Amino acid sequence: MSPTPEPSASAGLPQQDEERRLRELGYRPVLARRMGGFGNFAISFSVISILSGCMTLYGFGLNTGGPAVMLWGWAGVGLFVLCVGLSLAEVTSAYPTSGALYYMADRLGGRRWGWYTGWLNLLGLLGAIAGIDYGAALFTGAFANLQWGFTPTPGRTMLIFCAVLLLHAVLNLFGVRVVSLLNSVSVWWHLAGVALIVGALAIVPAHHRSPSFVFTTFVNDTGWSNPLYVAAIGLLLAQYTFSGYDASAHLSEETSRASVSAAKGIVRAIWVSWLAGFVLLAGLTFAIQDYDATRTTATGVPPAQILLDGLGAGGAKALLLVVIVAQLFCGNAEVAAASRMVFAFSRDGALPGSRLWRTVSRRTQTPVAAVWLSVGVAGVLALPSLYSATAYNAVTAINVIGITPAYAIPVLLRLRAGDRFRPGPWHLGRWSRPVGWVAVGWVACVTVLFCLPQSSPVTVDTMNYAAVALAVVLLLASAWWYVARRSYGTPTAAYGSDRDQAELAEGII
Repeated sequence: MSPTPEPSASAGLPQQDEERRLRELGYRPVLARRMGGFGNFAISFSVISILSGCMTLYGFGLNTGGPAVMLWGWAGVGLFVLCVGLSLAEVTSAYPTSGALYYMADRLGGRRWGWYTGWLNLLGLLGAIAGIDYGAALFTGAFANLQWGFTPTPGRTMLIFCAVLLLHAVLNLFGVRVVSLLNSVSVWWHLAGVALIVGALAIVPAHHRSPSFVFTTFVNDTGWSNPLYVAAIGLLLAQYTFSGYDASAHLSEETSRASVSAAKGIVRAIWVSWLAGFVLLAGLTFAIQDYDATRTTATGVPPAQILLDGLGAGGAKALLLVVIVAQLFCGNAEVAAASRMVFAFSRDGALPGSRLWRTVSRRTQTPVAAVWLSVGVAGVLALPSLYSATAYNAVTAINVIGITPAYAIPVLLRLRAGDRFRPGPWHLGRWSRPVGWVAVGWVACVTVLFCLPQSSPVTVDTMNYAAVALAVVLLLASAWWYVARRSYGTPTAAYGSDRDQAELAEGII
């Protein structure tokens, strides 16, 4: 189901009307509105990045349910995520601001709802940067292992990770036009990359697995005995990949016709990724030559072993480079989205040091300090990977349980508001409530699911620290509320208060 927005006087909002709408929501435009509809779709598609999420957690899927859970789980999770995206797109159309989820929750439910939604969203976005860029570092280490015999130790992988973070920080300082261009290239790179990988694996290897193996084989190497529990945990691969599509909303203030383009960007990014991701997972799984050797590969990256066994060293290295570049595109897009969230949350006085983090470069109209804070915190989140082999899975789960509830809160509040909610030019019409309740129910299930331990026995090394991270963030957010509750707040009147606008003007450097 792909709803068509009902005709509206605002359906063709020109850029100046989007600026007026932003002022009506209480903010003075300070970011450059230089991104088109395709660029807005491209940033969410790049953040979802099937060549990042599917590839980096493929090894996790091999152990946690195996091929059957990976393929059928992808199909099922994608359908539920599409419901979440449709509902979120509807609310985005009504409130196209960089603050996105927390601003929606604030407007629909009040300051406390906005506050906690913002902190959950921020945790998820920063966890996503850490997960994406650390995944890129893992694949870079695997490529170096094949090319030069490089041994990807945790310390060396961390150094590569830091270099990737630095690259993404620098690229994001050039302005949204460069970010938009890179994301547009990223779309075609991802689609061509999937076609190239699947095509090569379909044609070159002499041996392929049977459809029965791909769609029915269940593998449990978690230590848990309950197959339903293991299958449920195995859904992390798909749910982790299907995250980050709120990037379209966070770039609303830099997108032309944002009230329509940002909503469409969210939905298109999900369904295109859903189809392409299924093709990629199927192509990889049909090409597995030795299941156990793939799971325990010396490269540390099971998809690299599939490419190596099926295509030889030369082909494997070439396609690994395709994947690595796609992951770099993905991480760059995620830094853009996270930095806009930091900027917006600081603009409303929610973060310690908000006056610094909301500063905008006069030359590039980019929130420079917010970019550096985003990559800095992401670097800290990945530090446990130096000491625990399971820490990367914990970082990905942090992303999921941080950002996924933040998607559902505005949808829940919109459902609770009923007729008091004034939809934007893009909306679901009579499908709004049923799709919305499906979305909220799904998010409630996966939030509980991904707080549960993934391996047995549960030890310091195998514990799922995502639940701990979630609890710590909620506790810190609660404590900080009593410090910042007087300074935090979204604008209550059109154009914002005189104080708000004076402080924003001071923040342009």
